[in-house]
Amino acid sequence: MAPSPTIDLPEPNMSDATTRTSFDLVIGGGNYVGLATAVAIKQARPSLEIAVVDAAPAGVWEKDGRASAIAAAARRMLDTLGCWDELVGEAQPINEMIITDSRTADPVRPVFLTFDGTVGAGEPFAHMIANVHMNGALRRRVDELGIVLIEGAGVSGFERDTAGVTITLSDGRTLTSRLLVAADGGRSKLRDLAGIKVNRWDYGQSGIVCTVKHERPHEGRAEEHFLPAGPFATLPLTGNRSSIVWTERTEDANRLVAEDDLIFELELERRFGLKLGEIRVEGPRKAWPLGLTLARDFVGHRFALAGDAAHGIHPISGQGLNLGFKDAAALAQVIVEADRMGRDIGMLDVLETYQRWRRFDTLQMGITTDVLNRLFSNDIAPIRAIRDLGLGLVDRMPRLKDFFIGQAAGMAGPSPKLLQGQPI
Repeated sequence: MAPSPTIDLPEPNMSDATTRTSFDLVIGGGNYVGLATAVAIKQARPSLEIAVVDAAPAGVWEKDGRASAIAAAARRMLDTLGCWDELVGEAQPINEMIITDSRTADPVRPVFLTFDGTVGAGEPFAHMIANVHMNGALRRRVDELGIVLIEGAGVSGFERDTAGVTITLSDGRTLTSRLLVAADGGRSKLRDLAGIKVNRWDYGQSGIVCTVKHERPHEGRAEEHFLPAGPFATLPLTGNRSSIVWTERTEDANRLVAEDDLIFELELERRFGLKLGEIRVEGPRKAWPLGLTLARDFVGHRFALAGDAAHGIHPISGQGLNLGFKDAAALAQVIVEADRMGRDIGMLDVLETYQRWRRFDTLQMGITTDVLNRLFSNDIAPIRAIRDLGLGLVDRMPRLKDFFIGQAAGMAGPSPKLLQGQPI
């Protein structure tokens, strides 16, 4: 296993983190969406005092061995936030994507659909970036902008009134804020504390995530193989490496992850093939339960949800994190524009603008991924014939292919300024 890359961060301003208690905005959750939201707002409105409260102990983020697909619109946002120059050397562009529909035992997997991986003037529609690099770049900007980062202490409770939010941390500290944003993941404690209900569907599937090293270069090509148990995606990383997102029925996924290295790699090879030579798993392998989760409300009085706290979708489209970045960009724009007009950023009428902007898009993406998963995660002959015919027709229609690439790149529909590469 290759050692995790080390990222040297400037020493945090501990005096601010331990003594300041009054803020304009507190964000619960120190992952990509929470950090990006904080950076976007502070960069546009330096006068706003912002704190990010992360329950995870300091340094845990450096142990994340996963990688994420960053759509072109999200890349533009990261560039505008001052992160991309640091990330570009670690980012692998996706130059091409192919889609197949077959069974695991099939000796040949016919390609039904091929996408050129560019939008506009040759810009890749997506990049693959190691999570540790992306998190590190955002944390540098947090420090540079003077955002207070509190680690190792989560939000244990909060109370709202007409004036603001009183927030209690798990270490006993108390903070006050005009607005509390929950970006603490799919099992959001803050969402539960706010009394926001969710609609949840369990797919009975789990996604196995790991990284493999192979002998021959991938040339920046991503592949998604639709198999009866669920999609098997190979996503290119820097060097002769690929990230695997492998969907199986939950009981099979748990069994595979628990197998020894030899059995696991043999099963992986049956799906990955030998086109890139011998493969070897690098680092840990984990299985994550898959489902569709949609919060019934994205906002409340002095409270907003963002990222996985608001929605969780199937990884079949690779859009989960990009939906979260859209939330960050939209919420930041709403807050910044309200503050410029002298409005209270925690008031419900301000936050409902964010909800109207993001709720329909999220619902639409959730339904789309749900339908795609149900359509392709089966081995029913008539359905296979219909979907393969449909894939073949799309492959022969350039304008329709361009539309789908635009969707994957995050450039369809009205977008927040940051996703267009414009400052707020």
